Amino acid sequence: MRPQDTRMFREAAEAPAAVARLLAANREAARALGEDLRALKPRAVVTCARGSSDHAATYAKYLVETGTGVLTSSAALSVSSVYATEPRLEGVLYLAISQSGKSPDLLSAVEAAKRGGALVVALVNDEASPLAALADRTLPLHASPELSVAATKSYIAALAAIAQLVAAWTQDERLEAELDKLPEVLARAWEMDWSPAAARLKDAHNLYVLGRGVGYAVAQEAALKFKETCGLHAEAFSAAEVLHGPMALVTAGFPVLVFAQADESEASVLEMAKGLEARGADVLLAGGPPSNVLPTLGAHPILEPIVRIQSFYRMANALSLARGHDPDRPPHLNKVTETV
Repeated sequence: MRPQDTRMFREAAEAPAAVARLLAANREAARALGEDLRALKPRAVVTCARGSSDHAATYAKYLVETGTGVLTSSAALSVSSVYATEPRLEGVLYLAISQSGKSPDLLSAVEAAKRGGALVVALVNDEASPLAALADRTLPLHASPELSVAATKSYIAALAAIAQLVAAWTQDERLEAELDKLPEVLARAWEMDWSPAAARLKDAHNLYVLGRGVGYAVAQEAALKFKETCGLHAEAFSAAEVLHGPMALVTAGFPVLVFAQADESEASVLEMAKGLEARGADVLLAGGPPSNVLPTLGAHPILEPIVRIQSFYRMANALSLARGHDPDRPPHLNKVTETV
């Protein structure tokens, strides 16, 4: 099979169009919600998600906390679905993120959040899903049906929706203007040649994926895709956290994929990459100096991780096939995870 013949390839290639649809369709709804949030002044934000959507929730945590100062935390879904505990969430924004909007434990958590007094906002791809019906407000992802088990365009759409919501909430006109350029930048990012990474990881057994700040969300997502589509054991860490124990496993030739974006975290991430190279690690750096083996495009620093993951998806699809896997049919996995 050729890389371009997989559903993963075709669906990831649709991300620029999906983001363009989302930004246009949700513009007024996001602005209205932003106005309501400025009036509400939520005391906290709680995110609710699983899998790739939970990685999008990590992105939301960094954007909300740095943009608004409002404490943002991820819900432990088993608290409501298994332990039947009712949270007290008056004055809280509850942000539920899902491609399908059908996972039983997520729905149980959302129902409990509503009973607890939260304002529930759903970022969901299926507008006819149970999650969309439960939510007080819905910002559809407009990614169109996603059939490959591995989420790609829906993940990118979720990140774009989060950025649009936070830009509207904080009235960040610069971020809103840069978001309008994102579909075109994503289209260019899809053409970036990351084949050196596929060649160097073809026979790998383990690797680390590092990011920091808003880039940590795409490090988590990349690590999941390595496991899910490539049969490659990968662990994601903050570029700061890796010093606390995980560094002990880094020996000569140990592969490390590092994501960097041009914000306050960049200097420390690049310094970490240099330190890993000094230890003999095989470092693949996405971001930073233009001479890197992995070419990247600049954008608003908040949006650069979205651009990076678009280039990554094309490489991961090719790597999956090179390692003898089918990226559309990972073993033991289904599109909708029926966790209870």
